[in-house]
Amino acid sequence: MKTLVLPAESPESFERALEVLRLGGLVAFPTDTVYGVGALAFDSQAVERVYWAKQRAVEKAIPILLGQEADLETIASSVPQMARRLAHRFWPGPLTLVVSKKISLPQAVASGATVGARVPDHHIALALLRLAGPMAVTSANLSGRESARTADEVMQQLSGKVELVLDGGRTPGGIASTVVDCTQPEPRILRPGPVSLEDISAALV
Repeated sequence: MKTLVLPAESPESFERALEVLRLGGLVAFPTDTVYGVGALAFDSQAVERVYWAKQRAVEKAIPILLGQEADLETIASSVPQMARRLAHRFWPGPLTLVVSKKISLPQAVASGATVGARVPDHHIALALLRLAGPMAVTSANLSGRESARTADEVMQQLSGKVELVLDGGRTPGGIASTVVDCTQPEPRILRPGPVSLEDISAALV
């Protein structure tokens, strides 16, 4: 397979990305931290290819990136009030909400009863997600290797394993998102990050 690299600012590039995704392919693109690689969230075979491309352990769930807050309803079996308030306060941004997943979401995304989701704060990622819908996305690098912050760095690791890379320049890097479990009566941080427990508690007052 030959990996195509296209400029992310071109409308034609987004059209090609949608075509690739709808045919079960993988697309790498910039996010608010590093480059991500993903597939349509409800395409089980495509999500399985993400594991293959990254050499990622299948036990590791893949988070869902959304283009807007309302899309949370499409992947969650129920959205508790806590999750709605946190999404409204912190999205787009570095907060991943863990919610009960819809039964129609492939096991390849998450084998358990929950799934993590967030809306990234990056205009290219948002533009693609709003066109494509929910995507299962993880960092665009081989597992255990350094995360990619440029299209060239993506190509060094995933060339020949993904169909398309949208080149949006260098990403800002930074700290991975805070992950908070919203399935219990009180929020529980599963992974510390830029959004603190104090921030979360204040948003829920």
